[in-house]
Amino acid sequence: PADTRDAARVRSAPAPLTDVARLCVCDLLVAQCDVNCCCDPDCSAEDFSLFTSCSVPVVTGDSQLCNQKAAVYSLDVEANPPERIFKLIDQVNPSIFCIHATNYKQALYLKSPEIPTPENFDRLLEKFGGASFRAEPDSWDLDTDAQNPPEANETSRYEYGVPVQTEDAFLRLPSPVVTSWCSDANPAGFLVNQATKCIRSVSVEKCDSIQALSMLFYINSSILASVFQVDITVQSIVVQSLDGMRTLLSSSDVLRLPMVLDDLCINAVLGVNYHITHTDTGEIIEAAAAFVLGAISKEELSIEQSFEISFTQANTQPVPLSGNPGYVVGLPVRAGFQPQGYPSPAAFLSNKHSQLTILQSTSTQDCLAAQGARAPVLFGYNMISGCKLRITAAMKCQPLAQTLLDVLKGQSFPEYVASFGNSQAQDVLDWVPITQLHISEQMVSHTLQSPCQIPVSLGIEVKWTKYGSLVNPQARIVNVTATITTTTLKQLPSGRERIIPITSSVVFTDISSPAEPSYKAWPTINIKLPFDFFYPFV
Repeated sequence: PADTRDAARVRSAPAPLTDVARLCVCDLLVAQCDVNCCCDPDCSAEDFSLFTSCSVPVVTGDSQLCNQKAAVYSLDVEANPPERIFKLIDQVNPSIFCIHATNYKQALYLKSPEIPTPENFDRLLEKFGGASFRAEPDSWDLDTDAQNPPEANETSRYEYGVPVQTEDAFLRLPSPVVTSWCSDANPAGFLVNQATKCIRSVSVEKCDSIQALSMLFYINSSILASVFQVDITVQSIVVQSLDGMRTLLSSSDVLRLPMVLDDLCINAVLGVNYHITHTDTGEIIEAAAAFVLGAISKEELSIEQSFEISFTQANTQPVPLSGNPGYVVGLPVRAGFQPQGYPSPAAFLSNKHSQLTILQSTSTQDCLAAQGARAPVLFGYNMISGCKLRITAAMKCQPLAQTLLDVLKGQSFPEYVASFGNSQAQDVLDWVPITQLHISEQMVSHTLQSPCQIPVSLGIEVKWTKYGSLVNPQARIVNVTATITTTTLKQLPSGRERIIPITSSVVFTDISSPAEPSYKAWPTINIKLPFDFFYPFV
């Protein structure tokens, strides 16, 4: 019957397309080979020999699945002629929040909407005409004539926190998980700077067979980028002796593999420092690794390994940090300003302008000669500096006042100060505005001519507090006040001069509230216990 066939059509659904080897997003021309499209089925071996790179090096399905197949394409340029290399690998999602199985069939297809007609209008109005309606999972209309929608290629540029993928899985950054022992299942997240230390069990007799002690374990897999694969190059090799002395090797072209020599395991990896360079669009273009190799004696059953990864945007200069996250005493206070049109404070890239500075004292103590000499404000250090200004009757008031203001504040006095030592420019809430105050004081002169206001001192007060756990508190700046003190100076008679001291100072004030004992919050209960309350104990 017709009703039975219609019901079978509604219940059945074609199998979704999961073969990633058949997916090809760069195949744009019909029955023609697309240039540098290594997954194009229309391309022959002769076409592949003319390719310079694979525009889509890896093709995957849904990146949120826990396990999935990935098609990896590359070119063997050393072959004559060059040929395409195709690999079908199993890709594991390191995230604990992943989809184990896609058993909700309605989510796999685009449901064709039912077009209203005079015959079904009343039924559709009754179902969808209210303020809300419910979609029934068992009822779905499938147009058997419609083609199966292809899955989109999820290969794209990296976003923040996404694991950096390699040919076999992901870029490993070993770290301790539950105990202090190293776990190689920790993925390196894009733009997430990390530094870890963990303990690795070793045996000198088997050191040449322990993968985690070999340099190849950390550089043998290329990073999958959006356009091409990026090989991890060796940036430097430092050799550490048994007594801790380190020596930088002049050449890093030759790999040093672990081996047993005189009851010692030499060339064992003690530390790896990855440095990833990316574009402003999230595309990885370069990867390098710096190694620390050392020797392991026969008595040692375990060693400590350190790993670090950092990211730098291409064509930019890295901004030095002053702590992670809290400020470290003795490091510069980071500062910046907010250019017009930008929603967040943007720190200058040069060291001279990305820090809060004060006037630097010179040997001559001449304020006019000291213009431009600045000293960085170091966190936790109270500082004072100054110079002497020789005033003559020939000096004009307004140019003199502006010159002294430039001497005290510098050419570009910042508007914001980073509350933490690692505050980023895009984190608006991590920047504290500098409050600027002006105080005027009187100065008596020998003449009664028109007065002149000149700045004579700049006082900066930085209020900070201990933030976070009491076990490991972090220094956080919460308020910064810059006070300019001016004085009234009347014009001197001809041939007279006087010397005025100009000072600049910085004071750090800890406004942390002292931790009060928790017993003060306990309530007081004034009752009398029964005489046998502690029976049978006294």
